Amino acid sequence: MGSQMTFDWDGGQSTWYEAVPKSGTGPAVIVLQEWWGLVPHIKQVCDQLAAQQFVAIAPDLYHGHAAKNPDEAGRLMMALNIERAADEIGAAIRYLGMGHRKVSEKKIGIIGFCMGGQLAVYAASKFLEIGACVDFYGVHPKIQVDYSKIKCPVMGFFAEKDSHVPPETARKLESQLNTHGVKTDFHVFPGVEHAFFNDSRPEVYHQQTAQKAWERMLAFLRNSLKAEVAQ
Repeated sequence: MGSQMTFDWDGGQSTWYEAVPKSGTGPAVIVLQEWWGLVPHIKQVCDQLAAQQFVAIAPDLYHGHAAKNPDEAGRLMMALNIERAADEIGAAIRYLGMGHRKVSEKKIGIIGFCMGGQLAVYAASKFLEIGACVDFYGVHPKIQVDYSKIKCPVMGFFAEKDSHVPPETARKLESQLNTHGVKTDFHVFPGVEHAFFNDSRPEVYHQQTAQKAWERMLAFLRNSLKAEVAQ
């Protein structure tokens, strides 16, 4: 199990959930929340990454708020200050890069779900410290990305039956990334819906697909971050 942490930086104070492997060290991965907020599912993802020998932190981009229904989640997402969120991601990167005794690699991975998926791609365009980006069905109408500034590989997981991020949107994103020389590994899974990875939502969760995405993501992170971590 991880713990809640705070970090003071020149833009204020950030809070996040941090999970560290039993070995005490490993490559770092930043986990970005869905539109619900820093809910138990996102903390669980951090814990699972720590079990695979990654240091995982999830910034609380809603600052203590968590949505209880889709309407509230939508309001919180649309009210999110994108540049402030990017600054907080940058603060997390600086924290991890400040000779952090728990972090074994210089490059940092970033993964995001739904809103966080789009934020992960955006962060990859702003921070060269990011060495691997994973986008799970990313969507946010206010985020505009300069793909030419992305210097790391991007992996994407999308759902055939996703009304928020349909397959054609995923294919367009991959094409835009490739046009700018970004290496990609995108997957559109048949027969599943948006948020298929979220096991706290049984109406959309698909265990087999989630496991397949998880295994591919771990291999991608290990390879991209050049980490000698447990299989």
